[in-house]
This record gives sequence, structure tokens and C-alpha cells, in this order.
Amino acid sequence: MNEYVNRPNGQFDAMYYWDQFHPILSAVAILLIGWVIALLVAGAIKKLLQKLGTNQKLSNATGHRSNIESIVSRIVFWIILVIAVIGALNVLNLNSISGPFSNMIQQFLLFVPQLLAALAVGFIGWIVANLVKVGSQKLLDKTQLDEKLSSDVGVSPISENISNIVYWLILLLFLPIVLSILGLNGLLYPVQNMVNVAVSYLPNLFIAGVIIFVGYILAKIVRGIVEGLVSSLSIQQQAEKLGLFKNGNVARLLGSFVFAIIIFTALIVAFEALGIDAISQPATAMLHEVMYAIPNIIAAGLILILAYVVSRLVARLVAEVLAGTGVDNVPAKVDLQRFLGNTKLSDIVGYLIVFFTMLFAVSEAANRLGFAQISDLIAMFIHFGANILLGAVILVIGFWLANVVANVVQRGEYNSSRWLANLVRVLIMGLVVAMGLRAMGIADSIVNLAFGLTLGAVAVAFALAFGLGGRQPAERLLSDLLDKAKKEAEKPAEVKAQLVAPPTPIITPPPPTDTPE
Repeated sequence: MNEYVNRPNGQFDAMYYWDQFHPILSAVAILLIGWVIALLVAGAIKKLLQKLGTNQKLSNATGHRSNIESIVSRIVFWIILVIAVIGALNVLNLNSISGPFSNMIQQFLLFVPQLLAALAVGFIGWIVANLVKVGSQKLLDKTQLDEKLSSDVGVSPISENISNIVYWLILLLFLPIVLSILGLNGLLYPVQNMVNVAVSYLPNLFIAGVIIFVGYILAKIVRGIVEGLVSSLSIQQQAEKLGLFKNGNVARLLGSFVFAIIIFTALIVAFEALGIDAISQPATAMLHEVMYAIPNIIAAGLILILAYVVSRLVARLVAEVLAGTGVDNVPAKVDLQRFLGNTKLSDIVGYLIVFFTMLFAVSEAANRLGFAQISDLIAMFIHFGANILLGAVILVIGFWLANVVANVVQRGEYNSSRWLANLVRVLIMGLVVAMGLRAMGIADSIVNLAFGLTLGAVAVAFALAFGLGGRQPAERLLSDLLDKAKKEAEKPAEVKAQLVAPPTPIITPPPPTDTPE
């Protein structure tokens, strides 16, 4: 301390102190001035970016909210402040500390032109991408592609998606240029390879788009032809007469089916043009299966339609014939009309004809389509239904026969005719019910067991009734037999001998012979 205060001559030297503290004051001044300049420049840049609406435009372009204005202003602030720190360190002759910062700033300043060039190229690419996006969006809106696809194919609007794809594709094309300007070779090579693959893929993509477009036009033309042909043949009116497609449109249904087949085929060809085997090969195999199944589907549909038409005609004819023969009066005669209500027996027969005919038709259609399990199930149901019908016929005939026999018995002039008629009716009905259930195949073992037990019970009851009720007549019969045996035992022995001895033979003399005279 004395070295700086007391000079050799013992006087205070102000210049000496100025020379010693001047670098420190200069460094502090540089820091303050640099800090102020950094604040001013950063604030000015932030206001400029805010006036340009950088955050809003970037958010609209990327779809993500960002605050690029504050980020840029802070970067500028710290760059200027670091430059001021380097200047202050140089004034203080602290080169060992300021050297790394100085080299960093020097490298950054050398990088600034590249950064500005990259930003300029990126900005140009962004402008071009936006212009192309807006242009493609307007072009697609004029073509009304979204409305046509929504009404014809039922897909969601794709014009906006196509515009976004074009937008990002253009940005992707500018990305290698930006990376090359920045000298980021580690990122440049993979991105460049990706862009090369994408660019080489563009011709295939164009071909696929042309294929889809041509397929769409062809599908619309063929659909119009099919709808016009079906409408001209009056198929809709004929189907409505038969009770089919009352709430549908046959022409539109067939046209949409043909349209979907053509579009699906065009998509498969487009995938093959794109070289996407993972999609095209399974889709092609599925298309082959569909095309192979179409004839069977058409045949199955024709079988069902023809079976329905023919069964309706036959059922109507049979119902009219049966109604003319008076079959509708049979349920009332056998006391079954209350179960049928207002439904006529001839109508029921007609319904059954249509029902079983359609069952056979569905079974055959299932065979045509390769649904063997469904066909077997329907065949089993048909067999069961036939048994049910047979059992129902047996029951109807049996109940009718029971009533006839009961009426005949009841006409007899006996005191117990009514009781005996009811007994006969119940017995015949029980027998008929057992026969009907057995014909239906419903619990055969249970029916047999119940019928056997019933007959056994009736036989036992009859035996008991006969045994208990016929005890006195049996006693008298046995007494008569015993009395007769005793009387026979008391007869004389000679009578018995005469009765037992064999008869004596009768000897006749021989005839006289003639003598000569």
C-alpha cells in the first residue's frame, strides 16, 4: 500500500493512480455501455418482430404456439453483452480469459452470414410452400373433389390433406439446401438421401394418382350405365310387386356395388405402381377372392329370389285350391278353430310352403357360398320341422278320430254312454299324443316310458278291479266245480266199469252158399 501512496520523493502522484485505475474504469464503462446497447437493440428487434407478427405467422404455419420474438431478442442481447465482456477483458489485459470468448464470437460472426443465408433460403422455401399450398387448395376447391368423394365414395374431405402434403414436401426439398449452407454435414447426408428417395418416388406417386383418377372416372361411367340399364328394365317395380326392396333402390345398390369394385381395383393397381407390396399383395389376393365369390353371390341371390317368387305363386295357388275344397272348415269341425283365431287353414298351408321353400333356398345358397355349417344347420332344422309337421298331422287326425268315436259311443242307449264316450276320447287322445310326440322326435325315451307306465297302470287297475269285483262269482264257479267232482266220485264202480270197458264186437254169420241139386 505504501508503494502506491508514498512515492520516493514523498509526494502524491495523481497520474500514477490514473494509469493504474484507468483500465478498470474503462472495463466497467464498456460493460455498462454494452449492456445498454444490448437492451436497446434487443428491444428494437422484439418490437420489429412483433410488428411483423412473427409469432402468429409461425404458429399458423407450424400449428404450434411459439414465442420466437422473445427468443431472437434474447439471443441478440446476449451476443452484444458477450462482445462487451470481451472488450472489457481486453482492456484489463486478461487475454487468457478473453481469448476463448473472443474465438467463440469470431466463429459466431463468421457463421452469421451462413446463418442469414440459411434463414433467407428457409424463408423463401416457406413462402413458396405457402403459395403452392394456397394455390392447390383453391384449385381443389374449384374441382369440388371433396363433395364428389363424399357423395360417391363416402370418404372425408382430402383437399386440405393434399395441400398440407404439398406444403411439407416443398419444405423438405429446401431443407438440404439450408443444411448445406450451415455446413451441418452430419444431418445433411441422411436428409439428402431421404429427399432423393422421395424425389425418385414422385413419378410412381404421379402414376398412382393418374390410375386412381382414371379409375374414379371409369367407375362413375360404369355406375351410370348400370343404373340406367337397371332402371330401364323396371327391376325396381318388379321387386316392389314381389315385396322386395320397398325401402331401397335396386339401381343405386347395383351401381354402388360396381363403383366400389372398380375403385377397389384401381387402388390395388395404384399400390402396385407405388411398389407397396405389403399392401398390394394382400389386397390383390382379397380382390381375387371377391371376384371369385361374385358369381356365387349372384347365383345365391338368384336362388333366393326365384325361390321366393315361385313359393309365393305356389302358395297362393295351393291356398286357393284348399279354400275351394272347404279345408278352412276343418278346424271348426275338430274343435281347433279357437287356436287359429281368424287365420284360415289354407293361409297357414301357404305360409308353410313359403317358409320351407325359403329354408331349402337358403340352404342351397349357403352351399353356393361355401357356408357348409349354415347349410347343415338349416338341413337339420328342415328335418326337425318335417317331424313337427308329421306329428301335428297325427295329432289333428287323432283328435278328429277321438271325437268321431266318442260321438258314436255316446249315441248308444246305455246309462253309462256319456262316461264311456269320454273315456274312449281320453284313451285315444293319449295314444295319439304319444304317437305325435314320437313322430316329432321329442324325448322318445320319455314318451315310451310314460306310455308304457300308463298302459301298465291301466292293466293293473283293470286286473285289480276285475279281481276285487269278481270275487263272489269266482267263488260260486269254484264251488260248482267242486260239487261236480264229488258227485262223480260217488257213482258205482260198475257204472264206471261199463263206462270204461270196451264194447264187445258183433260177429255176423257168413252168407249161405248155393248147393247143386
